[in-house]
Amino acid sequence: MSVPFRPNRRSVLKAGMGLSLAGAGLLGATPAVAVAAGQSGTLLCDQPGDSASRQGLGSGDLAIPYYREHDGSWGYVFGDAWTGPHQGGDYLGSPVMLNQASFDASGATPISFTWAMPTEGRAGQLFAYRHDTDNGYGYEVSRIPNDCIEFGGRTYIQYTSVATWAPPAGYDGSLMSGVAYSDDYGVTWYDYDYHWAGDTQGANQSLYGMWSFAGIDPDGWLYIFSKRWNGTHRNTADGGAIQLFRIQPGDFRAGNFGAQQNWAYLDGSWRWTTAVPPSVILTGHNTGEFSVKRINGTYCMSYFDVDMGAICTRTAPRPDAGWSIPIPRITALTVPNLYGGYIHPGSASATALTLIVSQWNGTVGQPYRVMQFDGIGS
Repeated sequence: MSVPFRPNRRSVLKAGMGLSLAGAGLLGATPAVAVAAGQSGTLLCDQPGDSASRQGLGSGDLAIPYYREHDGSWGYVFGDAWTGPHQGGDYLGSPVMLNQASFDASGATPISFTWAMPTEGRAGQLFAYRHDTDNGYGYEVSRIPNDCIEFGGRTYIQYTSVATWAPPAGYDGSLMSGVAYSDDYGVTWYDYDYHWAGDTQGANQSLYGMWSFAGIDPDGWLYIFSKRWNGTHRNTADGGAIQLFRIQPGDFRAGNFGAQQNWAYLDGSWRWTTAVPPSVILTGHNTGEFSVKRINGTYCMSYFDVDMGAICTRTAPRPDAGWSIPIPRITALTVPNLYGGYIHPGSASATALTLIVSQWNGTVGQPYRVMQFDGIGS
């Protein structure tokens, strides 16, 4: 389907970056090529003839990585995507998935996509819904993936349904959030009946807007971090607030989301409980996309600091332990108009993370892409 360019969340990227690092300008030269320690801004799409275009995806963002445990391969979930470079050609939709047979954690070999969903060589929208219309829940523009995980033979994508990319100050602009699942590893998708209400459904600033699956811990629980929707980077009330909850994998698979336990401050101490909602564990600058993964026993967090214009990382020994101070790792001074910063779950270590970073200056006809950075945190 060929559609004209329409504004998406990157159209307002510049408006959400207010401090000095964001003043680095629009897209400049191509990021640095690979260095000895690994990749340093290696482009993964938006180059004619590259591995993404051979699978039918010319340009797109996010490329959220996850481990396909059933065969040991890797998946990458994009947001809005097009068949041509610089948002050219046909509009593919969102979310869109490309896959990779094997990942080189050393960074010596860059990520190369070897097949697409739903058909090899023909990337396409995963979910069956229509854009810019009411699909039965209220008007929605697009469904943007926030994270993906596979366990027990089922693949899950948590997403936000966007009602507007230009919310008024103090509003997050979401319709709702949900979880979709696939029992054929990404070909066919279904939606759980339960959805978390968003802004235009009467729950502005819900802390269930954006999720990151930290993974199933050795203790058997699936740990999930979540925050307010701020994929627009314009949610002035975001405040960097993040909460934590956990659930048994079997309950999650069954859609029994009410079985979650919440990490909350109650009666003078922090505890796991079902008596009250989760408490906010972190606050700070407004944040956009974020990612939490357990890497070799250490919990690692990355997030886009909207106010600073930088991707920062933190670590903790446990999901419910204290987090280290945030450290800016990739900034707008070196990569103008960046965002995202998803942790690759196959990263070499907590001090040598692979991050998948997006870049776009909000102008149609300009590069719209994702990049690979290795060795982050060393």
